Amino acid sequence: MVDMASIVAQFRDAFIVKYANRLLPGHLNALRAIERCRTPDSGELRVRCTECGRAEWRPLSCGHRSCPRCQNHEASRWLDRQQAKLLPAPYFMVTFTLPYELRPLAWHFQQKVYTILFACTISTLKDFGLKPKHLGADMGMTAVLHTQTRRLDYHPHMHVIVPGGGVDKRRRQWKKVKGKYLFNAFALARVFRARFLEAANNAGLAIPGGVPEKWVVDCAHVGNGLPALKYLSRYLYRGVITEKKILACRDRQVTFSYIESGTDQKRTRTLKGEDFLWLVLQHVLPRGFRRVRDYGFLHGNAKRLLKLVQLILRVMLIPNPLRPRPVFKCPCCKAVMLITAFRRPAWLSG
Repeated sequence: MVDMASIVAQFRDAFIVKYANRLLPGHLNALRAIERCRTPDSGELRVRCTECGRAEWRPLSCGHRSCPRCQNHEASRWLDRQQAKLLPAPYFMVTFTLPYELRPLAWHFQQKVYTILFACTISTLKDFGLKPKHLGADMGMTAVLHTQTRRLDYHPHMHVIVPGGGVDKRRRQWKKVKGKYLFNAFALARVFRARFLEAANNAGLAIPGGVPEKWVVDCAHVGNGLPALKYLSRYLYRGVITEKKILACRDRQVTFSYIESGTDQKRTRTLKGEDFLWLVLQHVLPRGFRRVRDYGFLHGNAKRLLKLVQLILRVMLIPNPLRPRPVFKCPCCKAVMLITAFRRPAWLSG
């Protein structure tokens, strides 16, 4: 396994020279954070063993959401929160994909395009759910924006986890989807395409020529929802690649592994170190942009409605204690080490 920080240190200069005209402040911030992660440049904690009294300084992680070493705890806590919302209903994963011809537009106007992508995805699903011939109810949804393929190429798309049911507010009742079918994917794609292009035009974005008539939407039954939630949690707060997938860094080239979509076969990809860094950093989202959002009765402001639905469906409401952060363990006796002091990094102190 090769750590990401060593790759950044080795290819940083070549990367900046080659991609200078495409770099945004967010890319450089992510680059610096990854390079500092778990070094004194990210700050240090003074810890002392409760048993043997051993004391030492431990470096902090950078906490950047694009760093492959960070955010594991936050991803686990997100999964805990989502599991507390699970219902005894069939679950579906609906994926909305932007066509290849719109990827340059998405790249150059990320804030606008990603915002439109969220709005059109959710409005399409919501309106389908409200139609009496489909469900006739308000649905709950959890949407996550991804910008990468398994090969790490730029490919913006939305994953939406949808419980197979909704709340009919007029009749004050819960309506459940029958069987393992939610909505027609081709019909979803037609409506999504029309709404996205209209919203893009209204936002003043120039739609390129050659946009295909047929877009891709996939609507798959995923059982009780937990498999889909676990899938999303692996990518939600971490970087786009984990360090265990980086197989080698030699002869100024980096090799990483991935599972090929469609065949589920393990493949490898090798490219120059500076190109590998760009492959990873191109997926850094605009500052402050939320990758995951809840809607309907799953929204944070609808907790009372969710609890009412859970009571109606006889869900066992078990208190969900806050997952504690991992503790420091003494390298000598394995006892818990307590934090006694904090040291700011030199670049902040100056």
